[in-house]
Order: sequence, then structure tokens, then C-alpha cells
Amino acid sequence: MANVVGTKEVVGMNLLELAAIDSGGQQDLVGGKAAGLAGLIRLGERVPDGFCLTTTAYASGKVPRAEVLAAYERLGGGPVAVRSSATAEDLPHASFAGQQDTYLGVTGGEALIAAIEACWDSLHSDRATTYREANGIPHDRVRMAVVVQRMVDADVAGVLFTADPLTGSRSASVVDAAPGLGTAVVDGKEAADHYVLDGTQVSERGCLSPARLEELRGVGERIRDLLGAEQDIEWAFGRDGKLWLLQARPITTLFPVPPPSDKPGPRLYVEFGHVQGMLQPATPMGMSTLKSMLAGMLAAVGLTVEIVDIGGRLYGDLTDALRDPSTRQRLVKLMAVDFGPRAQKVVEHLLDDPRFAPRKAPRKRNAAALKTAPKAAAGILGALARPARARARVFGEIERLRRLPVTDPATAAELLDLVERDAESSTRVDAIIWPVVSGIAVCAALPPLLKGVASEDEIHTVLGGMPYNVTIEMDLALWDVARSAEPYREMLLTTPPAQLADAQLAGALPDFGLTAFLESYGTRSAAEVDVGVPRWAEDPTPVFTMLANCLRVTDPEQAPDRRFARAGDRAESMLAELAGRARRKRALRGRLAGFFLRRARELTGLREAGKFAGLYALRDRRRRLLLIGAELHAERIVDRPDDVMFLELPELRTVVETGADLRDTIAARRTDHARELRRRTVPVALLSDGTDVETLLPAPPSDDRTLTGVGAASGRVTGRARVVHDPSDASIEPGEILVAPTTDPGWTPLFLTAGGLVTETGAVMAHGPTVAREYGIPAVICVPNATTRIRDGELITVDGAAGRVTLDR
Repeated sequence: MANVVGTKEVVGMNLLELAAIDSGGQQDLVGGKAAGLAGLIRLGERVPDGFCLTTTAYASGKVPRAEVLAAYERLGGGPVAVRSSATAEDLPHASFAGQQDTYLGVTGGEALIAAIEACWDSLHSDRATTYREANGIPHDRVRMAVVVQRMVDADVAGVLFTADPLTGSRSASVVDAAPGLGTAVVDGKEAADHYVLDGTQVSERGCLSPARLEELRGVGERIRDLLGAEQDIEWAFGRDGKLWLLQARPITTLFPVPPPSDKPGPRLYVEFGHVQGMLQPATPMGMSTLKSMLAGMLAAVGLTVEIVDIGGRLYGDLTDALRDPSTRQRLVKLMAVDFGPRAQKVVEHLLDDPRFAPRKAPRKRNAAALKTAPKAAAGILGALARPARARARVFGEIERLRRLPVTDPATAAELLDLVERDAESSTRVDAIIWPVVSGIAVCAALPPLLKGVASEDEIHTVLGGMPYNVTIEMDLALWDVARSAEPYREMLLTTPPAQLADAQLAGALPDFGLTAFLESYGTRSAAEVDVGVPRWAEDPTPVFTMLANCLRVTDPEQAPDRRFARAGDRAESMLAELAGRARRKRALRGRLAGFFLRRARELTGLREAGKFAGLYALRDRRRRLLLIGAELHAERIVDRPDDVMFLELPELRTVVETGADLRDTIAARRTDHARELRRRTVPVALLSDGTDVETLLPAPPSDDRTLTGVGAASGRVTGRARVVHDPSDASIEPGEILVAPTTDPGWTPLFLTAGGLVTETGAVMAHGPTVAREYGIPAVICVPNATTRIRDGELITVDGAAGRVTLDR
């Protein structure tokens, strides 16, 4: 079959020859698939001849028979492929693969008309409708075009991915192929021959020869480079041996690749956000703030780590530490303490990877560490010796920060000067950091100290009902508000939370204690470390949602304050039991164990204090940025005051000083941010070629009913699963089990009614598990794909001791 691309004739607006579609943004007329095919033709690739029935014809509601039949005759009649080309198809963030219909081998005019009508109808199928909703695409803005192409007399056909869609590696291409039309590959109904092209020699096997595989790899690389994105390409080799391209669209599932590094060899990047329970992307302004804050925190303890932005998430380059003979084993322990078991397994796996073998390097004196060491020793030892005094210093500093008088200059330029000065200075939490580190350190010391004496579950019990935790105090304060709000129960349970929030901000609600709560905790929110995220004081909608959850608790024994008190009683009892056991084994070890167990209860609750203290500076920074945005909005330089959150500080400086119009940049970043908000999984560790390291690990043992994770809070509970991705509108009935990607302090009021917790990521000492232990609710973390494998509303059993979730199926 020859590649006849036809004349560049435009046959009215109902029909366009594929070769006549221009590059000037006709996607609204021809849809994603036709636009992609036209792009391949412009690049000089071999594409079967065809035409597109445009969205104009679709809007008319009737197939233009005469035009379609005439175009079919120009193709020479015979078998054709009839394929959907919706305007929301083959997008950078949504492929719509298989969501609308395709008909192959259609022969004859009447069959062609029927196939076109069937393609139109498939725009409104259940699967296409559900897919659009999942990707945030409005139904009323989607139109359908239809592509009609000559069929290739295929010897073999299939799909080429220019990056590995499973691992994310950009160093490998993947090919799936089958004899004939390749429908087995696309439909997934039969096993296809699978090839991974990573530069190593391919053996002679399956339906593709090494020569054809090399040809496919070269075509894929060429198209990827020309189009500037990794591609999912459908292809077919004809009986004459020629390679035809049937479709090319961006691979939409890949996590963004790390930025290029000027250092040699592969690099390892570990995600930092999940330590704070934050998997959603940060705004550009939030990212710049987080980078400076994290660098300051690491410098305070003598560490230097390159922090990079990958997909709006914070990743740290730990390659040098992994390759350093003196730090690589300690890195595993660091991962276990604060980054969680998933990160720990990744680092353990890479210890055996020859690409990360230890390398001797000249030892550099870490001046910051040497300077910090005496201060750290004094701070930690002081906290261990006088925990009450250390706590008083921590909470005194928080109170000082809360009461610190702040003034806002009058002009945008002066406000920006102040914001930039604040960004350059590290958070003043020296009085906080060492007591917090002390609490983390004593907790980390408990498992080795009590090895052979206590199980992990028993140690977790000691860490339950922990006092001096500002997040727990916040949750219990909200519970007190709920009890005061009982007279207004009907109003609070039946009025939409957003409407109640508007009334609260307008001063139109009766005062049942919420105003005081917001004065104390209005700096908080989900993803609160991002300065671009509204605080509860600005939008208390999530607070009213959580308040309604509290009002649904009718069993006095399930009251959060009683649950917290019971967890504390169990902890004190277990502490005495474990100290006694240790003494009976060895007196000195027993005294040491008792000391560390007691200090754990006196200091570990301070873990939340450092972050809480930093929220006051973020509050002031956000307010000033929004004041700048309001001034720019008044001058019509930006469309909305919060547009400033989608700029970085140097860009904002340019806008303030010159009035530069960066609205296109802001709009593009808002689109990217919205796309990343929909992403459900975030790799815990990436290699520099985009490989998700966890995909290289052996799959954990599991079956259809048992999911395996890591036990993080003791106990066993059975209840209905409530799968939640956004806490702002989540309704958790008493006893339901919260299933979430992760949790941060902004989620924890949901724990007031939850019977258990299951998350996909996290660390035992992270916010969510810590609060779960303190309420005495079982928790299992690091359960792969929990939010998709567990169905909302199904009965599940959470065993915090065994680290298992059992589905009642």
C-alpha cells in the first residue's frame, strides 16, 4: 500500500483531509487524534491517507452523507479504520485510550456511515463520561470528530512507548507487538510479545526481528525529540515491510523527570513531602519557600542536601550520601527513622546496585556540622536532663511568635522587600529544635534498647496518648467546640459547610467557640507548609466539615477525649511493664530503658511543635503576598490576587518593578498544578532518568483479600472503609476507617471519629501515625495502592500489630 497523503484540499468545514489540517490550533475542529496524525504528516512520517469528519459535522447532529461518501471514494474505497477524535483526547494529561470507539476493516458506504454514528455515540458512553469526570474535563465542552483512514495490510502491529510506562525510565523504550492488526495488543485480550529496548542487544524472538525493533526505537526517539515529550505510538509493519504510524500521543501517566544534573552518573532523589504528610504539589511560590525553609532546617543540624522540584514535590538528592562509604549504612537508618519503610527499602535495594557502589572521595570538613555539634549536644542533653524546662522553652517560643507584632508596609515594592528578607533568614526556632530532636532521638533508641524485651506493637502502645502535642490539643479543642455547638446541631449538620464558612466570615453565626478556635488554629490547613494554600482562618469550610463529623459521635465511649485518655492509661501501664521486664533481664539496661521510655512520653509529643511554630511566619508571608497580589490586580497586571502564588520571587520582583505581563506563565502553571493535583501516586524515590525505584523491588506478598503494609499504631478494628483524597469535604461516620494516600496535621480532625487509619505512604513517626497512636486507633501505613484496592464503603479489618488490612470479600 502506498502512502498517499492526498492533496491539501479543504473540503468544507465538515471534512478535512488529514494532510490539510494545519498547525495553527485546529484541535477544537478536528480533535486530538486527527491533530496528532496531521502533526506526524508534517514531520514527514509515513501515515495512512485519510480524512477527518470535524466537530462542525458532529454539532449539526447529522452525518453529511454526500461529503463522506465522496471522500471515501477519493481514498479508493475498500477497508478503512474509523476512529474517534474527541476534542478531549490525546491530551498531555489525559490520553482517553480506549474510552471512545474504534472500528477496523469497515467496508462500504453504509457501513462507514454507521461506524461514524457509533463513534459519535461513544462520546457519551459510561466509560468516557466517568473518565472525563476523573480528569476534571467538563462534559459540555467536549465535541467529537471522527478520523477515517485506509487500513494497513498489516504483517505485525502494536504499540511503542518511548519511555517505560511501568518504571518511568526514560532510558528504555517498550514495545508490545502481535501478528496482524495488533488488536490483541490494544484490547489486552491476548498475550503480546513484549520487548524492553534499553541499549542492550535484543535476541531473535517473537514476531519482531532485532532490525525491526531497532527501526521502531529510532522512529520513537525521532518523534519524541521533535514533539518534545515522551510518546505512545501505534504502528504497523505492512506486508511489504514498510513501517506505518497510526497514532502518536503523549504518555500521560509518567511522573515528571528530575531536572538535569551536572554531576556524573545516575542520581537518587528521595521525596521529602510525605514526611510532612503532603503529597499534593506545592504552588511555585510555596515551593520556593519550602526550599529555603528546608535548607535552613538541614543547615541547623549540619547537613547540606540539594533540594529539587519534581512535579511540584520536594525531592532531596541523596546520591553522594549513598556513595560515601562512611554514610551509606547510616542512610538506611535515617530512612527508617523519619522517611519511612518505603524509603528505607529503596535505599537498601540500591546499596547492591553497582551504579551506586561506594566511592572514596576527599573528606571535607563540614564547618556547619562542627559549629552545630556543641549546640546540638547541649540542647539534647539539656532536654533529656530537664524535660519540663525544655517544654516550657518550646511553648514559650511559640507564644512569643504568636504575639510578635507585625506591620505591613503600604506599597507592593515595600511588601516584597519584607517578604524577600524573611525568605533569606532561617526560621528562629533554636529554642524549639533541640527538644524536638531529643524526642525523635529517644523514640529511635527504643527498638534497639528494648530488643528481646518488647515487640514493636508494645513500643507503639507506649507512644499512645502522648501529651504535649499541639496537633492533638487542636483536635481536642475542636471536640470542645462541637460539644458547645450541640444547641445548633441541626443547622450544622444540614447546612453545606461552604455556606456556613461564608456566614462565619461575615460574623452571621452564633458564637459557640469557633471564633476562639480559629484565633488559635486558623493558621492551619491541609498542606499547610505551602504558602500558596488558604488557611482555615481564610476559608473555614474544612473546619465545618470536621465539626459535623464530631457532632455525629453519639456513643460517650467513643468521645475523642475519652479515647485519648484510655490510650494514655494503656501507655503508662505498658511503660511500667516494659521497664520491669528490662530490669529483670539486666539492672543497668532496665534503668536505662525506663529512663528512655519516660523521656519518650515527656518529649516525643513536641514533634509537632516545630512545624506549628513556623506557621506564624508562613501566615504573615502569605498575607503580604496576597496584599501585593491585590495591588497588582487593581492595576490589572494579574487576573486574581492569588496569581502571585504561581510566580517565583524573582519573577514577582520583575512584575512589581516593571509591570511585566506574566499572565500566560501563570495560566500555564495553574494548568500544570491542576493536573498534578489529580495525580494519585507520587514516587517515594526517583533515579535521574525518571525510574521509580520501588518498581524495581520485589512485589510484597499479597492476595485479593489481604493487603500488607507496616503497623504504625497497635490494635485491631473492623469497620467500613471511607476512601478520602481531600479532607476538606470528607464525611467520616463514627467507627469508619479512614483510607487515604497520606495525612498531615490538617487531616487529623478526621481522626476524632475514625475507627482506624490506612495510608499508602508515611513513616511510623510521621504526623498521621503519631496522632493515630495518641487516639488509640489502629493504623497500617505504606499499603501499596490502598485507595484503589480498597473500595469505599466495604468492610475491612485493620490489624496495627501485624501491619495487615483484610478485605471482607
